[in-house]
Amino acid sequence: MVQCSNNLLGILNLFTFLLSIPILSAGIWLGKNAATECERFLDKPIVVIGIFLMFVSIAGLVGACCRVSCLLWLYLCAMFLLILLGFCFTIFAFAVTNRGAGEVLSDRGYKEYRVGDYSNWLQKRVGNAKNWDRIKSCLIYSNVCSTFSSRYATVNVEEFYKTNLNALQSGCCKPSNDCNFTYVSPTNWTKTTGPYTNEDCNVWDNRPGTLCYNCEACKAGLLDNIKNSWKKVAKVNIVFLIFLIIVYSVGCCAFRNNRKRSYY
Repeated sequence: MVQCSNNLLGILNLFTFLLSIPILSAGIWLGKNAATECERFLDKPIVVIGIFLMFVSIAGLVGACCRVSCLLWLYLCAMFLLILLGFCFTIFAFAVTNRGAGEVLSDRGYKEYRVGDYSNWLQKRVGNAKNWDRIKSCLIYSNVCSTFSSRYATVNVEEFYKTNLNALQSGCCKPSNDCNFTYVSPTNWTKTTGPYTNEDCNVWDNRPGTLCYNCEACKAGLLDNIKNSWKKVAKVNIVFLIFLIIVYSVGCCAFRNNRKRSYY
C-alpha cells in the first residue's frame, strides 16, 4: 500500500506534466503569432495554466517517486488551493447564472434578449466600453453575422420569422422586433420613421461591420451565451473537483508514507 500510493501519484503527475507541455507551447505560439485581439486575449491565461501545471506536476512527481517530503508538502498545498478555488468558482458560476432568459415572441421562432434580465456582475462586464470594444472585435472576427447572412440569404420574411436563431444571431445580426423595420435580407432591413421605443433601433446599421454590434440586445445575447457556457463549465467542474479530491487524498497518503519512512 505504501508503494502503491506513491507510484499512483507519480503516474498521475507524469501524465499532468506531459499535458502541460502542449498547453504551454500553445500559449507561447499564440503570443508570437496572434493576428487578432481575440487570440492575444487567450495567450497569457494559457501560458499561466501551462506553467502552473508543469511546476505542480514536477513537485508531485519528484516528491512521490524520490520521497522528497518538502516537495510533496508544497504539492499538497497547491492542490488544496486549486480545490478551494475550483469550489469557489463553481459556487460563483451558479450564483451569477441563475438569472436571465430570452423573451419568447409570438409568431417568431427566435427569442429576444435584454441586458437587465441578467445578473449585475455579468452586466458590468459588458457595460465597460473598453471590454465591449474587445468583445465586439472578436464577434466580428468570428463571422457570427456573416455566416448567419449566408445561411439564410434565400429565405423570405415569413420563413425568417420562423427561424430558430441562437442568442448572438438574434441580438447582434438583426434589429429588434420592437423596431418594425422592413425585411430585405437577414442583415439588410429598411428603417421605418421614428421615434423608436427601443434605442437599439437607432443604433442599427446595415453595414456588415456595424449591424447591431453596439446594441444592448447584442450584449444580452452574449450574456446568454456566457450564462449557458458557465453553467456547463460549472457542472464539469464538479466532476473535476471530485477527481482533484481523489488525487489530493492519494497525495496525503504518499506524504504520510514518506514521513513514516523517514522515521525508520
